[in-house]
Amino acid sequence: MTVSRDVHLRPAATSGAEALPVVLVHGYLGGSAQWSDLEAALAGRFRTVAIDLPGFGRASRISPPTSIEGFAEHVIADLDAMGIDRFNLVGHSMGGMIAQEIARRIAPRIGRLVLYGTGPIGSMPDRFEPIGVSLDRLLQDGVAVTARRIAATWLLHGEAHPAFATLSAIGAQADPWAAQTALTAMAAWDGRAGLPMLTMPSLVIWGDRDRSYRWAQVEQLWTNLPAASLAVIPGASHAAHAEKPQIFRLILEDFLLA
Repeated sequence: MTVSRDVHLRPAATSGAEALPVVLVHGYLGGSAQWSDLEAALAGRFRTVAIDLPGFGRASRISPPTSIEGFAEHVIADLDAMGIDRFNLVGHSMGGMIAQEIARRIAPRIGRLVLYGTGPIGSMPDRFEPIGVSLDRLLQDGVAVTARRIAATWLLHGEAHPAFATLSAIGAQADPWAAQTALTAMAAWDGRAGLPMLTMPSLVIWGDRDRSYRWAQVEQLWTNLPAASLAVIPGASHAAHAEKPQIFRLILEDFLLA
């Protein structure tokens, strides 16, 4: 396994350095850069570690795994290489699936788990379009066009939102093969059987206008994780951290510091 060197670390500025580091795992067509504003806001209390998954963002030249489990193993290897033992874990979208697999594998190392805009079923029933359609359109249109089209679905006001340009540009960095294999990896993944094993304190965050992960997915996480809380952000879609950054940060800090 090739260990990625494309990991963004931001140290805590104050005594918060004593707290567990916060590992941030992005989703499909994402990258570590999507967390830059959140990392800056958390810097006074937490050390943050923003991962670039292989094939995406700053790690676009690294060959991607072919399964969600493979992505989880890669992130664990990255953290091991950095000497990070115990940490809090935040996973968004596909990164939330990966986070579930990480937590299942190394549960004693995770203090608190945050599953944001995600669910336990990779095929994402009731998604804005079936994964098979996304794959067909990716093959037809290419990564850059697909990144713009999908990024628009992550925001309540689509291309009109100020974050659209940044999110679509991050997505366009993805390697074409990684963009394809990640879709098939998601479609094949089902994490429902593993939820009872995730006994650490958990928080499910969801924007109530999310078009990728509908309520049925979110409810399954909330009701089947043994120690889960739920935070619903009104008037936000899939990229709630960009649409409602202050609310998102307050919710996250409140949970991590509880």
